[in-house]
Amino acid sequence: MFESDKDLIKAVEKTKVKRKPKQHLATFGNTIINYYVVTEPIYTDLNSNKNETVVRTGKVNSGKPEIVTPTYALNLKGFSDEAYKYLEFVSSKFGMNSPGVLYQYKNEPGNTNILSGSVTEVSNNIINELDKKDDKLTAVIVGIDELWDVSLLKFIHDFTAESLVQNVSEFNSRGLLNPQPNFGGVPKATIQRIEILFNEVKKGADPEILKTELDRWGLFDHYEERFLGLFNKQ
Repeated sequence: MFESDKDLIKAVEKTKVKRKPKQHLATFGNTIINYYVVTEPIYTDLNSNKNETVVRTGKVNSGKPEIVTPTYALNLKGFSDEAYKYLEFVSSKFGMNSPGVLYQYKNEPGNTNILSGSVTEVSNNIINELDKKDDKLTAVIVGIDELWDVSLLKFIHDFTAESLVQNVSEFNSRGLLNPQPNFGGVPKATIQRIEILFNEVKKGADPEILKTELDRWGLFDHYEERFLGLFNKQ
């Protein structure tokens, strides 16, 4: 095992989420999660007389969770060869249109400050202030200074896993995961998404976006006549 692998494992093991957001990721909209990553400064060993703590702030913008299938994922670009092999395995085991949930995130780092006090003292002070404000969507994470973003990613991974059950339950309650036999068994949510894109193209949106989405789902043949009809009307 390489030293870098050991460092990553250490960072994950040392990560402690001291305060979780008090609500899950929204199922039908975006969620903005604010965060504080609190660490002991990397220079502590060089100057042990100082009792200081590094606090990094920022926000993670979680896009609306999207229902996808192996068919859809296999037509996305940017995955490794191993990832595509895994998707092929999933499709062979569960079916090309077995639904899953895709989460997409954008990290927007904020400020970095050095405060007096230990990591425990500083993190507790931040938590107390957030609780006074009844802040429901801010996390406080304790990690390792040089790999603080690994700690942030671990938090995002775990928080997503916790939100998944509720998100899937809400999708199910609206029948959005139900397969549509007339369209090759894709989930109902897919058909709704395509209808929205057709309406947007009628209002002037780029038809290439619709075409790409149809290709990713393997549905262009089902909609070809209707798609071409958009240009005839224009």
